[in-house]
Amino acid sequence: MNNIKIGDKLKICCYKHNGYLDRTSDEATVVYIDHEKLIVANDHTKLTEHNGSSHTTNEPAILFFYKKKWFNIIGQLKNGGLFYYCNIATPYIIDGYTIKYIDYDLDLRVYPDGGYKVLDRNEYRYHKKIMKYGIELDYIIENSLKELIELKKSGLGPFQENVVEMYYQEYQKIKNEKNC
Repeated sequence: MNNIKIGDKLKICCYKHNGYLDRTSDEATVVYIDHEKLIVANDHTKLTEHNGSSHTTNEPAILFFYKKKWFNIIGQLKNGGLFYYCNIATPYIIDGYTIKYIDYDLDLRVYPDGGYKVLDRNEYRYHKKIMKYGIELDYIIENSLKELIELKKSGLGPFQENVVEMYYQEYQKIKNEKNC
């Protein structure tokens, strides 16, 4: 866990399999950490893409990173309800005050009504071919997607009712304490 503690501000770096930096997020505040997971929050944070372009997110988000699971989950508190954007990705590591992981293209989008959709299968197939993912990695990625879908269907982890909202309240509390 390094020396990371609740209230610390971290940067997030998302890489591709070939080592290229794909995206960075300027700020994420730690709201929970244990030996299995790291949960951070941000609101209107700057995202910088691999081509140098940047934009600011439109809503608060709670991000769930795991030490042993090949996915991360972002709960987005949008005006239209709670959306989830889930990345199939390596377990996270901490390097200084930076969260790092490798993104493997496949994503799961979950809508407020409970519906979901797997995204970016073509991008995954393309990168699998040109970056030579290999049979073992392909197996891990496909099984992680199945595990993530089962987690969603079971309503567990970040998909439990009120979990994202609970961590958002923690984030608000931390922000208010820092402003005092």
